Amino acid sequence: MTPLRQRFIQDLQLRNRSPKTVQAYVFHVRNFARFFNQSPDRLGGDHVHRYLVHLLHEKKASWPHYNQAVSALRFFFTVTCPSDTVVTRLPYGKRPKRLPQVRSREEVARLLGGVRNPTIAMVLRTIYATGLRLGEALALTAAHIDSRQMVLRVVGKGDKERVLPLSALLLSELRVYWRKVRPTQWLFPGKRKDRVLHSSAVQRCCQRVCREQGLARLTPHTLRHCYATHLLEAGTDTRTIQALLGHHRVGTTAIYTHVTMTGLRQVVSPLETLPTLDAAPAAPAVPTATARSVPVPPVTGG
Repeated sequence: MTPLRQRFIQDLQLRNRSPKTVQAYVFHVRNFARFFNQSPDRLGGDHVHRYLVHLLHEKKASWPHYNQAVSALRFFFTVTCPSDTVVTRLPYGKRPKRLPQVRSREEVARLLGGVRNPTIAMVLRTIYATGLRLGEALALTAAHIDSRQMVLRVVGKGDKERVLPLSALLLSELRVYWRKVRPTQWLFPGKRKDRVLHSSAVQRCCQRVCREQGLARLTPHTLRHCYATHLLEAGTDTRTIQALLGHHRVGTTAIYTHVTMTGLRQVVSPLETLPTLDAAPAAPAVPTATARSVPVPPVTGG
């Protein structure tokens, strides 16, 4: 590892960036340097501009991938190798806004019922019961479960802890799962008990079950969307759902109000409220300009 890369990683760690963020930022800065075959501290604004154009037009990078590359380069040229002229010329791309995909309760039940692997089945049931992200669910240990207070303590994005209500049904299922699987360090281990289950195994299992059940695409993150939407349809307020999901802004949570079927069915089209008329009203008569109809001005005496 070069001293520059080590300093870049240390700068990220000092600002409490997650290991995944550190890995992603190093990946983007390394690719930037490889594109010009030079050390990144010797490159400037023109190089950055050319590289970002390359990402969009030649690599056909998605907007999330592009914006992550911009964030990595911004950090590098702001903290590790400060350069105001470079940072001011790094624009973020405007990501298209898409509504979250939400499935019905029946579709969720079919997915959960079609999983044969007990560990993956329990991961998916936990996600739907608590609204966790897949990474948050896979990082769970027995210490995160507080059966006395019936809560689940989770450390999410940005190393932020939040407390979630623990369903009595989920707790009983977790106990049955525990006696069957006997996990050690991680609640959801992989083939080796000392290693956590890989996220790709869960994703592939969801794809297989969707094909077998004839379901539309349904991922672990879709289950998180379903959790939020189904809570909203049941009457839970947006602020509470925001806290449960760990969203920083309530506006992020408010997007679920656009996809709740209960709310959509309650909307009455103005077409339904138009009055019904038995017959169309007669058109008003238009006077014709004849000699008899021309008014005679009054005669005034002098």
